[in-house]
Amino acid sequence: MPRIYLDMPLASGQQFNLPEQAARHVQVLRLQPGEPLMLFNGQGGEFEAEVVDMGKRHVTVTVGQHQADERESPLQLTLVQALSAAERMDYTVQKATELGVNCIQVVQSAYCSYKLAQDRVEKRLLHWQGVAESAAEQCGRTRVPQILPPVRLDSWLAQAPAADLKLLLSPTGARQWHELPPQASSVQVLIGPEGGFSGDEDNMAIAAGFTPLILGPRLFRTETVAPVIAALLQARYGDFQ
Repeated sequence: MPRIYLDMPLASGQQFNLPEQAARHVQVLRLQPGEPLMLFNGQGGEFEAEVVDMGKRHVTVTVGQHQADERESPLQLTLVQALSAAERMDYTVQKATELGVNCIQVVQSAYCSYKLAQDRVEKRLLHWQGVAESAAEQCGRTRVPQILPPVRLDSWLAQAPAADLKLLLSPTGARQWHELPPQASSVQVLIGPEGGFSGDEDNMAIAAGFTPLILGPRLFRTETVAPVIAALLQARYGDFQ
């Protein structure tokens, strides 16, 4: 059954026209009046709904019963991802959403090959949030991860929030996967750009409480690291147990 994310309050008994983008999605799927769909707004659970009218420029739906289903992980997982090129960043956001990441903090670091002009930040944030919303629709999540505006890595490290476990992904990490603590309810993972972090950035992260972790004998692309570490962490602490 198609699932549609709407950034608006939802309640049983409502009838309204879907926003333009959502309406276009329903039209592409060729849903007809009387056919069901699911609506969710990221506030928990989802709503049964039904298409009641279909026009060239509008799709009207009626909201039905609320389903309290939650498909979120008990692990509070934050990815602190260095900015990468457009397609790679989209892939990271998509797979992180599918793998239950709660928050993605984008950071600018010394070796980022992709630079984001200040006047394009809002547009890219909206784009990434759209990628996350689409991924949440497709994978069945009832909440959409928050994507925070890019900041300098050193600025973020200076005020990094608390977490049970803080990991710095590093090809020279001293800690291996099997050496991680047996329990954690919140984890932050710091992932570098294509060129990795500089030595100074590694040192800053370690000083901020991050433990260097090596995933294995091979080097991964930056867009591969996020889904790999997210899956491992969900298997150890989250809903893959």
